[in-house]
Amino acid sequence: MMLTLEQALDALLWLTAISVLIQCAEALRLQAGGPLRAPWPWSIQRDDLAGSSRTVRMVFDWLYRPAVHRTHLMLHALAAASLPVWGPTIPAALFLLASQVLISIRFRGAFNGGSDFMTLVVLMGIAVGTVATPWVGTSLAWQAGLWIISIQALSSYFLSGTVKLRYVGWRDGRALPTLLDGGIYGPLAAHSMLRRRPVAIACSWAFIVWEAAFPLAMIDPRITTLWCAIGAVFHFLVWWFFGLNRFFWAWLATFPALIGCASMIRG
Repeated sequence: MMLTLEQALDALLWLTAISVLIQCAEALRLQAGGPLRAPWPWSIQRDDLAGSSRTVRMVFDWLYRPAVHRTHLMLHALAAASLPVWGPTIPAALFLLASQVLISIRFRGAFNGGSDFMTLVVLMGIAVGTVATPWVGTSLAWQAGLWIISIQALSSYFLSGTVKLRYVGWRDGRALPTLLDGGIYGPLAAHSMLRRRPVAIACSWAFIVWEAAFPLAMIDPRITTLWCAIGAVFHFLVWWFFGLNRFFWAWLATFPALIGCASMIRG
């Protein structure tokens, strides 16, 4: 499937908005339980600033007060919703990027691992495309923004696949059932097909090949689309087994950039 730059951008903005809105809804739900019941209470985390100046501590104490933080999350959500509705503007794009950094700091770097970092990458690509447009034109600016997102997404898949390839537990199938035993619904059933060594080996190698070969899939947008479709299933299964819904939406938001960049290569 070929995507024009405009089509890739539209899809990127819609999926990014959905991803960020879900993250904000989750954070607001956690904050509703009170500052002491929320994960990583600021009263504890503020000790990380023990070596900072009094002014810095005062700024962060104010920023992460429950009422201020809730307002911040709501503004973050509104800015994200504005992307596909009114289009990316410089104030909204820069606010979202800076805001995502502050939210990450609040949760000591990331609340949900790689999905938060990938969201930051996507917002960085949007910020670059938006800010650069008045200087170099829409086409070149958004090509740069989409490539920033694509390079990071490709790196994440490639590194994940090569790490699995180096680990004997993935090559011989032992790692997969062990990993799935930690799912939110408890260990795999004793009779699960995934406990059978041939099935586990086949699934493990399918993941390894799919992830490690992702950069090669960029040679043709049709192959990229297939790889992204497999990715959607893969991330949905991660959501299903481990409850990591942020991973599904965070990486899904990168797919328009990947297909768009593959379309550019194909020309």
